[in-house]
Amino acid sequence: MNRFLSCLVAVSVITTVDASNQMSTPTVTVIYCGALLDVPGQPARGVSTITIENDWVVSVQTGRVEREHDSGSVVVYDFGDATILPGLIDCHTHLTHEMKPGSRLARMVEEDAESAIRAVAYARRTIEAGFTTVRNVGSGGHAIFALRDGINRGEIVGPRIVAAGHAITPTGGHGDGTHGFAEDIFEIPGSYQGVADGVDECRKAVRAQVKRGADCIKLTATGGVLSMTNAGTNQQFFDDELEAIVETAHALGRNVAAHAHGTDGINAALRAGVDSIEHGSFLDDESISLFKRTGAFLVPTVLAGVTVSEIASGEDNYFTPEVTAKALAVGPVMQANLGRAHREGVRIAFGTDSGVSRHGDNTREFELMVDAGMTPAETIFAATVNAAELCGLSDEIGTLEPGKYADFVVYFENPLEDIGAIRRPHMVFKGGEVIGD
Repeated sequence: MNRFLSCLVAVSVITTVDASNQMSTPTVTVIYCGALLDVPGQPARGVSTITIENDWVVSVQTGRVEREHDSGSVVVYDFGDATILPGLIDCHTHLTHEMKPGSRLARMVEEDAESAIRAVAYARRTIEAGFTTVRNVGSGGHAIFALRDGINRGEIVGPRIVAAGHAITPTGGHGDGTHGFAEDIFEIPGSYQGVADGVDECRKAVRAQVKRGADCIKLTATGGVLSMTNAGTNQQFFDDELEAIVETAHALGRNVAAHAHGTDGINAALRAGVDSIEHGSFLDDESISLFKRTGAFLVPTVLAGVTVSEIASGEDNYFTPEVTAKALAVGPVMQANLGRAHREGVRIAFGTDSGVSRHGDNTREFELMVDAGMTPAETIFAATVNAAELCGLSDEIGTLEPGKYADFVVYFENPLEDIGAIRRPHMVFKGGEVIGD
């Protein structure tokens, strides 16, 4: 079948009629495609048939399997020779903002409600790019929780969200949002804003984020590029504080993501038992050993490094001097260290830090990962199987198997052969429903 004709939807028999003589909502969907990567890490299938009931995959079969129509409603999508992948997962996003000139001023004048409204648009861009689930590791206010819940209720179009709330940070640390502002503009932040010093306050800050609705915990183990301070990118929490955060989060059933650029902070966070290192810019031999010993994931966010490097070195650089210096030091090393970690057998989970980059451009990370030495199949594995495990959702997403959500993306070109094709999805399904249909 011609691949461009295959985008037409063939609707088979719909037989169920309610008392008002109106057609009921279809509950069974049959998908035909020319290639299917149902379980990343295993060889792709050729021509395949996926059967969905409501939100869930009920069968995946090799070949074109015609369904006998029964008394229920059946919708058939025939995609011809197109390729289908499981829904993609981005483990590092910030859906309530997007970096641009004037972002600092926006913090002064915009309410949480405005962040929520913009986040609706960012969420739609993200899912239309093929990402049916994201882990949002740091957002102020309550907008991210409202967005997550609205999506879950079906009121808003967007990916499933695993939300962290405020990042846990020391006073003056990377996650302290009052850097660079006059002291009388903001109230002194505390545990509900994620700012904590000492073991007791760190425990309280974790509990406060869980109380606010956090699905996971984000901590800033080191300084960061975009915070308005020249404190560098090395360790900022003490070891006992890191241990307290991780112990408390795990006791409450939450995984821990650690923002970490500097070597000392990466290694301290890994020794404390975090579940992932975000960025990992200056990892060393000890880092590699700790990753492999603990099983923690590296979420590389190479796209963020490229983005800040491009801005800092450009004619229209709008960063402050201290941010520019950090961007030029950190950005260029991130891709090489991803390559090193991959060669050494560190587990990689896909993440972009979108919000630093433009929402909807998340798939650019795949090409950067390939440039770092990963194969297209390995990058897709990182964005499906590994990402689902890191999010604690392996039983629900990450592969297209019976009993899991029917989250998948249709491509006219095969990303396993040309990773650039992953930037051009034809159609996205979440829970068996077409996004934007």
